[in-house]
Amino acid sequence: MLRFLVAAGALLISSGAALSDSPLEIKIGYLREVPSRIRISLIDVPAGNDGLAGAELATEDDNATGRFLNQHTTLIEKLVGEGDDPVAAMNALADQGAAFIVTSLEADRLLKVADAGKARGVTLINASALDERLREQDCRANVIHVAPTRSMLADGLAQYLIWKKWNKWLLLVGSHQKDTLFAEALRHAATRFGARIVEEREFKDNGGARRTDSGVAEIQRQMPVETQGAPAYDVLVAADESEVFAGYLPYRTWDPRPVAGSAGLVPGTWNASFDQWGAVQLQNRFTKQFQRPMTAQDMQVWTAVRMIGEAAVRTGSADAGKMLAYIKSPDFSVAAFKGQKLTLRDWNLQLRQPILLFDGRNTVSVSPQEGFLHQVSTLDTLGLDRPETKCSLK
Repeated sequence: MLRFLVAAGALLISSGAALSDSPLEIKIGYLREVPSRIRISLIDVPAGNDGLAGAELATEDDNATGRFLNQHTTLIEKLVGEGDDPVAAMNALADQGAAFIVTSLEADRLLKVADAGKARGVTLINASALDERLREQDCRANVIHVAPTRSMLADGLAQYLIWKKWNKWLLLVGSHQKDTLFAEALRHAATRFGARIVEEREFKDNGGARRTDSGVAEIQRQMPVETQGAPAYDVLVAADESEVFAGYLPYRTWDPRPVAGSAGLVPGTWNASFDQWGAVQLQNRFTKQFQRPMTAQDMQVWTAVRMIGEAAVRTGSADAGKMLAYIKSPDFSVAAFKGQKLTLRDWNLQLRQPILLFDGRNTVSVSPQEGFLHQVSTLDTLGLDRPETKCSLK
C-alpha cells in the first residue's frame, strides 16, 4: 500500500503538480466514545485505542502521499465520556480547524453533533453507528456513512445462506433494542431473498453474572432448552448485538444445526483473519505498530480518514468545500482492500462495500454472492436500495 501511495505521489509530481513553500494543512477530527468493554469472550474485549489506531495509521498513509504533493494531514482526537457533551467536543475540534470529523458515536449523539455542526460547515463521517434511520428518515446532508447498516450486514449474510440453500431459519432475538433492530433487518433480508423464518423466539436478558464457577455447566443445560422443539430448520440465526447469549449457541443447540448472525457465521466489514486483495500487508503494518490485531472499528475509521486523504489528493486542495464536492461526485472512489473500489450512494451518502463473513478464524465468504445482480452495482444488493429509501438530504 505504501509503495502504491509513493508511486502515485511521484506520478502526480511528474504530471506537473505545483508545490508551494508551505504545505497545505488538512486537519481531521476524530470524535469517539469510550468503547464498551462488555463482551461474552475475553478475547473480544476492545482495546482502549479501538478505532483511534485505525485513524492514526490512515493519517500516516495520507501523509505518505501528501508529502509529494506538499500536503500535510493532522489528526486531532477528542474522547467523550458518557456524561460529556458531544456538541462541545465537536465545537472544540472545529475551533482547531477540523472541517471533517470522523465519529464513533451512537445514533442520538451523532444527530445532535450533525445538527450543531451544520451551522459551522462541519462534515461528519460516521464510522460506527449501524442504525438504518441515520441513512433514512433521520439522514443529514453533512453526514457520510462508512459504517455499514444492519440491513447491509443482514443482506450479506442472507445471500450466503440462500446460496447454500439454507432457506429455513429459526430466528432467536435478544430482548434489547439493538437486538430488535438487527432482527428487523434479518426479517427484511429473509423476505428479500426468499428465506423462510419457521419460528421466532425471544431470549430474555435476566441479568446475573456471566462468569461464575457453575457458568459453563448452566449454559450447557440452558442453550439446548432455548432451542428445543422448533419446527424443522436449516440454520439458527441469532440477533444479539448486546452480546448476551449468541456466543453460547454454537455446539449447544438442541438440533445439530449451524449458527449465524451474531455468532457462528458473522457478517462484518473486517476481521483480523482477512487476508485477500493485499489485506495481509495492511494487517501486518497495523499489528507491527500497535501490537494487536486490526478490528472492524479500526478499519472503518481507517477508511473514513483515507476518504478525506483521497479527496485532498484528487482535488489538490485543502479547501473543505472542494473536497466534499469531490467525495459526493460520481468520480469518487476509495480503495480499501475489498477487491473493488468503494463508492458513495448519492441518495443517502452510504459507502458501498462488500460484507465479509467470518467464522471466528477464517473468511468463509464475501458478499454480494455470485448470481445476485443489480442494474447499477451488485453492492447495491446489500442494504436498502434507492427505490426503498426514505432519505431526503437536507
